[in-house]
Amino acid sequence: MDVLEKLTILTDAAKYDAACTSSGGSRTSKKGYIGNTSTAMAGCCHTFSADGRCVTLLKVLLTNRCVYDCKYCVNRRSNETKRTAFTPEELADLTINFYRRNYIEGLFLSSGVFRSPDYTTELMIQALSLLREKHRFNGYIHAKAIPGTAPELVERLGFLADRLSVNIELPSEAGLKTLAPDKTKGAILAPMRQIQTRNRQSREELVKYRHAPRFAPAGQSTQLIVGATQDTDFHILRLTQGLYDRYSLKRVFYSAYVPVTEHALLPAKDVKPPLLREHRLYQADWLLRFYGFRADELLDEKNQDFDTRVDPKCSWALAHLEFFPVEVNTAAYETLLRIPGVGVTSARRILSARRVGPLHIDNLKKLGVVMKRAQYFLTASGKMADGFRFTPDSVLRGLIAAEQPLLPQQEMVQLSLFS
Repeated sequence: MDVLEKLTILTDAAKYDAACTSSGGSRTSKKGYIGNTSTAMAGCCHTFSADGRCVTLLKVLLTNRCVYDCKYCVNRRSNETKRTAFTPEELADLTINFYRRNYIEGLFLSSGVFRSPDYTTELMIQALSLLREKHRFNGYIHAKAIPGTAPELVERLGFLADRLSVNIELPSEAGLKTLAPDKTKGAILAPMRQIQTRNRQSREELVKYRHAPRFAPAGQSTQLIVGATQDTDFHILRLTQGLYDRYSLKRVFYSAYVPVTEHALLPAKDVKPPLLREHRLYQADWLLRFYGFRADELLDEKNQDFDTRVDPKCSWALAHLEFFPVEVNTAAYETLLRIPGVGVTSARRILSARRVGPLHIDNLKKLGVVMKRAQYFLTASGKMADGFRFTPDSVLRGLIAAEQPLLPQQEMVQLSLFS
């Protein structure tokens, strides 16, 4: 099998891994090296550099051979599919040649578990060592740390990659036992803790010695599959909150389950992926990371799933109408962030603009406030938008109407991940 045929198989097998949409890396040009992270072949996907620019990565598996039999995975050992593997030399040569042809600016490397986690990780280390040392590649690399890998191998991998990720995949231990019996909660969380600890130590070493080697400078992330089990949004969001708090993750990614395997415990192949549910979880995740919300504020034991008709922030606002309306001329920054239609940027603009003089309703749209949502929840100089007389039901109808034009486009964008 030639390299291009391997590439076709192994990039197709990697397409369900969604944890590659933001890098956070900051490698700059380096004398004697090629590539940096500041700057329509098979397997190419888009990511964003630390300064916000869109770059292209080669997303590929080292191998789709796997000793595990995870029921949701197309690469499980019991599935009849064409198997192949890159040698470390083939993968390194392919990556550097793609870079020289300006197809890509970095690598996203994952793998099935070939023979054992340690053996697979050793092959990944060999490939990345060739890239970094032989080819002098200084671009962005995101590598998957395989649960169960020896700590010393995880450490070596972290010094070669910009970001590491350990995929939890299933939100509950019960789901893990049922659908991925070869994996355990402890085996998944151990490398996550190690990556967090070693990354912190690396930052401390850099304070003392600026040329100290950097361990996974772009941090770590993980991925959760949504819809393969009966776990609620509340359970998923609480798990997400815990991962951010305990392991200092950069991102938790959500992947709507795509039925690629026949199994009685999983949704049938003709069931559509829960893309809108995935979208709501991403919106809620944004609220956790940038808006000061906590998981138990957005959902609780009585309401365990998001209302798919409106975004989570609007849902929270409708359930807490006693908090509104908020006067934008006097509200604190944290309070402004609670208003639907007011984001981080527009809240900062409000703080700056009101130092010059009092704001009025007509000024808010120019500051980036999305008035079709915010108009129900704020006042400016004591006044709401003209003509508003509403009840909670009418507000809900208005928010649903404002949301509808976005949904078909959102579904189209997410479907493209699996095309």
